[in-house]
Amino acid sequence: MTGVEHGLPAIAAMFAAARAAQRAAFLPYYPIGYPSYTESLDAIIALAELGADGFEIGVPFSDPLADGPVIQAATQTALANGITVRRCLDAVRELRLRGVMQPMLLMSYLNPLLAYGPAAFVRDAKAAGADGVIIPDLPVEEAAEWAAACRSHNFAQVLFVAPTSDAARIAAVAAQATGFIYLVSVTGVTGARTGLSADLAGFVARVRSRAGGIPLVLGFGISTAAHVRQIEQLTDGFIVGSALIKAAQGGVAGVRAFVTELRAP
Repeated sequence: MTGVEHGLPAIAAMFAAARAAQRAAFLPYYPIGYPSYTESLDAIIALAELGADGFEIGVPFSDPLADGPVIQAATQTALANGITVRRCLDAVRELRLRGVMQPMLLMSYLNPLLAYGPAAFVRDAKAAGADGVIIPDLPVEEAAEWAAACRSHNFAQVLFVAPTSDAARIAAVAAQATGFIYLVSVTGVTGARTGLSADLAGFVARVRSRAGGIPLVLGFGISTAAHVRQIEQLTDGFIVGSALIKAAQGGVAGVRAFVTELRAP
């Protein structure tokens, strides 16, 4: 992404490069502070070197209601290590200094960001080198203040749709989301699964028809090369979290081995 302005231009360039290579963009999720601050940065740098297209950078939170047990445990470890929102911004800044060029979107639950202040957070996150924000518990009906802050800094505001979302809600999300729309592959929380929904293609097509050209990124449950083969031509990108965190229990070597196998298709 050298020479591309951080924020929406960098995200658009990421998807354009993936489309040119006829594949979906790979955006791994990794929380700052797990198993330690230094080791989390080392893992993200290793992922960048392995060709990750972008990152969902996890901001630890005490009550991560959309996350399954693996990510819950990792973020509790990070909180015990003293990780805060400001420390996560420091991490983005340090990752940029250490050569990570790919887009980085900060994934945080709403309460810590409200305490920081929406306008101040977007300003400081963009200054640190981040490109967007992903807030799982921010409903589209309450996203206007965030949308305004993000617009003022050309910063992505990613919103969610689920298999249960109706046409009106998909249209409302498409009207406010920037960067991409996050598709929740299943009802429930994050976590590696043996298989993805049999109706996945229909769900993606239903959102695509109402998305107005905004890229679609699939998350929740993606953990194997077979899953990647299933979704590679359906979506514009995919996020892997829980399976990657499990692999990280083996250190950077574990991360490298997992991603090499995952990207084999």
